[in-house]
Amino acid sequence: MYSDDTTGLWRLIRPLAFRLDPESAHRLALGLLARWSAVFVGGLPDTDPARRPALARRIMGLDFPNPIGLAAGLDKEGAAVPAWQRLGFGFVEVGTVTALPQPGNPRPRLFRLPADEAIINRMGFNNGGAAAMQARLTRLRARAVLQVPLGVNLGKSKVTPAERAAADYRASFERLADLADYIVVNISSPNTPGLRDLQTVDEVRRIVDAIQTPNQAMSRPRPLLLKLAPDLADADAVACARAALDAGCAGLILTNTTIRFEGLRNATDGMSGGLSGRPLLGRSTVLLNTVRQALGPAPVLIGVGGIMDATGAQAKLAAGADLLQVYTGLIYGGPGWVRRLLDRLERA
Repeated sequence: MYSDDTTGLWRLIRPLAFRLDPESAHRLALGLLARWSAVFVGGLPDTDPARRPALARRIMGLDFPNPIGLAAGLDKEGAAVPAWQRLGFGFVEVGTVTALPQPGNPRPRLFRLPADEAIINRMGFNNGGAAAMQARLTRLRARAVLQVPLGVNLGKSKVTPAERAAADYRASFERLADLADYIVVNISSPNTPGLRDLQTVDEVRRIVDAIQTPNQAMSRPRPLLLKLAPDLADADAVACARAALDAGCAGLILTNTTIRFEGLRNATDGMSGGLSGRPLLGRSTVLLNTVRQALGPAPVLIGVGGIMDATGAQAKLAAGADLLQVYTGLIYGGPGWVRRLLDRLERA
């Protein structure tokens, strides 16, 4: 049985959905959610169970009705934000978006590992670019239906050389910052060649400084977060984290996917990319705790990686997370999974 007692209609639909190749299933589900979002005209009612006063947070000057957020990668284009809100998420992060549109890596590039409750992806930041995201989020903001914080996750365009990475991130920021409640600098995906090489103190400072110049000129500067990989050595992760905070970041997102496939039950022959899901829980949570212990209580830390049930969520919170993000747990648990997770967290 998959995590958190999948119930109801999803128990019947999932075996059929899992017969489709993963990317086709993803496109179908996202298309349905985008259509629902296009006609959805209401906000999140005050009586909605996703509003959990006992779990609510005020962080970075933003109000989170609950601490469970949608991680970047599921809705790269920001096509279904109102639907994620209605599914119970306390905040939504869209992207990763790049300054330039790009098709991503060749297919197949998304793989399910059901025996491990995991996913491997090598998508490669496939998205329509910052200008397309700007247009879509402008229409969304004009509808005034969003009642949870919206984050935008920025990545480097594949064709941009490493020495121009800071300018690339800045170009995306300048298009999208006005439309976001917070901004994430993603230098930790394993699927863009050379991107993880930016996880150094000097590069972190260079990129964040480039974004802070236009950010501090805004009437309301946006909180900046840096997203790091679980495969960094502890000391390197802490050093990058300190560099980000010194450059003005509010905190970090820990962690992205891992390139380590050891100990899996499913065969992974011919697969490459980033592994998410239950096998990631241990390492990502250890690194989260390491960074929290090194930095103290002040920085905002968002814990992501391997949360498949309330036990995983509680482990992240105990390790020092202020907020949580999920992706693979939703794929295996279905559309009612977020509300069930909130029920169990509140009871705990």
